[in-house]
Amino acid sequence: MTEFRVAALYKFTPLQADKALQDKLLSACQANGVMGTLLIASEGINGTIAGSHNAIEAVLDVIRSLPGCGDIEHKDSAASEQPFLRMKVRLKKEIVTLGVPGVDPSKAVGTYVEPEDWNDLISAEDVVTIDTRNDYEVRIGQFKGAVNPETTSFREFPEWFRKFRETRPNARIAMYCTGGIRCEKSTAFALTEGLDEVFHLKGGILKYLERIPEDDSLWDGDCFVFDRRVAVRHGLEEGDYTTCHACREPLAPEDLKSPLFVAGESCPHCHAERTGQQRQRYAERQRQEELAAARGERHVGAVYRTEGEDE
Repeated sequence: MTEFRVAALYKFTPLQADKALQDKLLSACQANGVMGTLLIASEGINGTIAGSHNAIEAVLDVIRSLPGCGDIEHKDSAASEQPFLRMKVRLKKEIVTLGVPGVDPSKAVGTYVEPEDWNDLISAEDVVTIDTRNDYEVRIGQFKGAVNPETTSFREFPEWFRKFRETRPNARIAMYCTGGIRCEKSTAFALTEGLDEVFHLKGGILKYLERIPEDDSLWDGDCFVFDRRVAVRHGLEEGDYTTCHACREPLAPEDLKSPLFVAGESCPHCHAERTGQQRQRYAERQRQEELAAARGERHVGAVYRTEGEDE
């Protein structure tokens, strides 16, 4: 069985993010059969790509040649099948969309905490642990005792954080996210708001699940990822979740047994919110996907974002 290498990467560094760079990265990915998403902006690069080991290495070499990217870090995991349907390189205003002008993680961010030191930090009585991800991600897994902002978009985080800080003005803050990029932005934002002690998990949940044995872990559940695997667990093994094609909520095996689940049309999370016309459109898309599968083809219908991309 072919195993695909999945590389999640980001780097905050000044870039000339233009069509020339977009074309350069897209050509490198296409030449090596790599799929996924790369976002480029004047503040840097962000994305997740998948392909063979050598193909990913070839694309990483191109990325490392970019200004300030020679030391770019990436997090590797594996997938039993290609987890993306296409390759996209997008020009953006931000590589992770917070929407607050003047926040620059290349100048100042919170204190990095290695996965091996994370448990001690978040177990301290004067530390509040905040999950910077969106509600649908938090629902399937989070660190024990962490605060869920219940956001639907990262753009909502600043307003939530300003209100929350009023309730715990003297607390030390520890933040985490999937791969680390949202925490780069959120801790940089927190510093601009006047906080002195703000920490974040280096490498994010993915690095924690890679390094920390399950018996020693404070993580509860699975970690949502932005591709067809849907979620991973300790050791970065693929989880048992699928995605609702109507609302893109992660679905556990028990969700599929609900009478409100109709493949390609609805799930327990969105059934009451969808009109008959919408369900009809989803049903047609599902039919086209099944026809494509019967022909041994892949129907490019699903859209997968990368972490922090505009929701």
